[in-house]
Amino acid sequence: MRSFVLALLLCWSALTGAAPATLKFSAVDSWTMPLADFHDSQLKGGILNDIIQRLSQRLGLDASVQVLPRNRVELAARQGSIDVRCYVSPAWISDHQRFLWSVPLFLHRDLIVARRGEAPLPTPEALSGEQVGTVLGYSYPRLQPLIDRGAVRRDEARNQDLVLQKLLAGRYQYAISNEQALNWFNRNHPDSDQLTAVGILEETPVACLVRDDPDLPTQRILRALQQMKASGEIEAILARYR
Repeated sequence: MRSFVLALLLCWSALTGAAPATLKFSAVDSWTMPLADFHDSQLKGGILNDIIQRLSQRLGLDASVQVLPRNRVELAARQGSIDVRCYVSPAWISDHQRFLWSVPLFLHRDLIVARRGEAPLPTPEALSGEQVGTVLGYSYPRLQPLIDRGAVRRDEARNQDLVLQKLLAGRYQYAISNEQALNWFNRNHPDSDQLTAVGILEETPVACLVRDDPDLPTQRILRALQQMKASGEIEAILARYR
């Protein structure tokens, strides 16, 4: 009798499209603090971890996070092994047709960074002739035309922190860093090793993508993210890492 009741419950769950108990998120292994803190290849802290955990709490669901290289995230998304992908912009990805966009959560600002004493650059075009530190696999739409015509060469590192370490060591004169990572880097280095922004490359609102699947509580997820933004909860998370 017990097995019969269990079978009926499973059938009812399948017919009604009950929400999954776990939401599957992605994280990119080249992210660094304050965006993400990894230990033993697992996301354990940082801005994105806090957003993921708070979103899951609001929905009453568990969170499972796949830590992937940047060039494998889109494939995993197309294969349906990711339900929610956060910290993303339409300018950075080629295929988001199977996903729905959340409201923008905060602004990602890419800066042109140099060692102390360098003069400000009027425009990104002033980087012509330079080798510039960048993160492997990252998209920089504003810089790409200069790269395509050979005016700028990328010197790539595995993550943002390594890019800044190489800049500090004098491997190149300029690098690209998001503002949050630069501030985090500087607060962990003495004044003599501080890096400085000499220009703004681009500013991009970032959001979450939610898989458009009838088996997911898609609209509940999107509403929860909108509420987190409107209530100031996203800003409170960001403020903890400033």
